[in-house]
Amino acid sequence: MIRRSVILLAVAAGCLATAGTAFAQNPHLVVYQGTSGPGAGKHIVFLAGDHEYRSEESLPALARILARHYGFKCSVFFTTDPKTGFIEPGSSHISGLEALKSADLMVVFLRFQDFPDAEMQHIVDYLDRGGPVVGFRTATHAFQIKRADAKFLKYTWRGGDSQYPGGFGRQILGETWVSHYGTNHKQSSSLVLDPEQASHPILRGVKNVWVESGGYTADPMPGSVVLARGRILNGMTPDAPPAADKKELPVAWTRTYRGASGREGRVFTTTHGASEDLRNEGFRRMLVNAVLWAAGLEAAITPTSDVSLVGPYNPSTYSFGGFVKGVKPSDMAGWDRPIPR
Repeated sequence: MIRRSVILLAVAAGCLATAGTAFAQNPHLVVYQGTSGPGAGKHIVFLAGDHEYRSEESLPALARILARHYGFKCSVFFTTDPKTGFIEPGSSHISGLEALKSADLMVVFLRFQDFPDAEMQHIVDYLDRGGPVVGFRTATHAFQIKRADAKFLKYTWRGGDSQYPGGFGRQILGETWVSHYGTNHKQSSSLVLDPEQASHPILRGVKNVWVESGGYTADPMPGSVVLARGRILNGMTPDAPPAADKKELPVAWTRTYRGASGREGRVFTTTHGASEDLRNEGFRRMLVNAVLWAAGLEAAITPTSDVSLVGPYNPSTYSFGGFVKGVKPSDMAGWDRPIPR
């Protein structure tokens, strides 16, 4: 028993040391280092930087699940205030995205970002090699590049290139921003799983999916496989009545895209993923399954795989400007620190 305790303490110390070292090297970054599981030896890069839906909370919470329960190395990057180093959702201040060179998967939860060309280059290089992508909610309009001389203008959400309509969202994830479809904080959604996709690995064990973020209008690119549609509810509880004036629209789908290298990359997109959505076990299971599938590990997906939260998770009510102030990425290092601080 004593030996086991010593080993556990050593592992915990190692994880904290890894996170501390990563922060010392890059103040935008926190790393959760898994040790064993189907994801061992694989590296996921998460990009958190939206203005409203608290990606700076939901992404590190998901990363801790994937690292602790599945063994992945999870590098979570945040946009920050360059003067203070505090997390500033929606800021375009970020660095260190060369980490994508070793990434086996990129998870994107950005909104209207205009990253410096040097950082954007790493994202483009990743896409050119056909790396798999998972996109949450505002990732459909991840980039809003207004600089006329920007090197990667075509990735902007309205598409700066006639050959690339809809930019990153439409061409990679399968849809760009269209409109809201359901009122935030007044209308939640029950996710109706497509019965024709019941055997899809991402839906393995998924049930009772309810999310608190309002719906989006979406019509994914041809060739996309719709896994779930959103039933808009007139209320903020799972048993609220459906909105009679709303039809069920796609809220989760898969597709592939072809990178410049000729290689095809797997894609999973959901128009949900706000901070409070992760409280629902069915939704968390869908996300974990989607990551495993995108990374080519669908054989490891079981209906009872562990999707429990790791450490305290107390999500903020999402809103513009509603983020917790004075938090640095390093404040969420390790398994036991609260998210948010």
